[in-house]
Amino acid sequence: MIVSASRRTDIPAFYSEWFFNRLDAGYLYAVNPMNRKQVSKIVLSPKTVDCFVFWTKNPRPMMDKLSILDQKGFPYYFQYTLTPYDKDIEPCFPDKNQLVKTFRELSGKIGREKVIWRYDPILLSDRYTKEYHYEWFEKLCNSLHDYTNLCVISFLDLYDKTKRNTKELHLQEISREDMLEVGEHFAKIAKKHCLKLETCSEEINLSQYGIRKGKCIDDRLVSQIIGKPVNVKKDDTQREVCGCVKSVDIGQYNTCQHYCAYCYANYSYNKVKENCQKHDVHSEILTGRLIGDEKITTREMKSIVSDEEYTQIELPF
Repeated sequence: MIVSASRRTDIPAFYSEWFFNRLDAGYLYAVNPMNRKQVSKIVLSPKTVDCFVFWTKNPRPMMDKLSILDQKGFPYYFQYTLTPYDKDIEPCFPDKNQLVKTFRELSGKIGREKVIWRYDPILLSDRYTKEYHYEWFEKLCNSLHDYTNLCVISFLDLYDKTKRNTKELHLQEISREDMLEVGEHFAKIAKKHCLKLETCSEEINLSQYGIRKGKCIDDRLVSQIIGKPVNVKKDDTQREVCGCVKSVDIGQYNTCQHYCAYCYANYSYNKVKENCQKHDVHSEILTGRLIGDEKITTREMKSIVSDEEYTQIELPF
């Protein structure tokens, strides 16, 4: 099974001590976000976890412990988001130069193929214009092109809660024409820096610019990292336009302390603060503790490794 850590919160940035404590314990409990009484026991061993996928905007707190994953025999890779926004959008981020430095250090430590750069979401406003993005994408490509093979882009979806959280920013609806124009410009910049581009969960087809539809939980990359063929289906719990394969997510909503204005995983800033105050690095769940009325079911963690003979595949990035 592939373990996602996590679409719902930034575990490397805020919960790495808890994560490694659970790794030592050999299991954790994941609470159903729709029903707190439904709890899954996730067994964490090299026999049950084929690969970890870490989603982060600042992996610095985890980097000095990555050798533990290597020693225990856990494969992994990172989805690393690095965007051009200021404090009005991303209020709790370190300096961008520091994040670039961290990206380079992470790549040097684990290999550029295991660090995927995410430039997402792309949003537009009077301040964050298309020209602003072209300038910043060029700057970041120039800083990161030697440290990754792939950049993933997506355009902001204005969900109701996103509209509510970004009301004062006066964000613009992104048209199909905007997406095509941005795609074309980004493709030219990326090509100049020998970077491949993919989209994440986008209906629009940008293949005319050499931009593929991607899958962030990627069976092709997992197969390359572990050096074995894998057999895993598309994740039917995700949107139709999402290309990700099946995984189990160990995060929790309303726990990410980046407080990004565009975030879909935080519904309430007050709830985030409340959950973070309940966080215990020794607990079996991410925030708080079980109270005794839950039904705990051990999650079936079948390996996705195939019995077929492995052939080195050439990734599109």
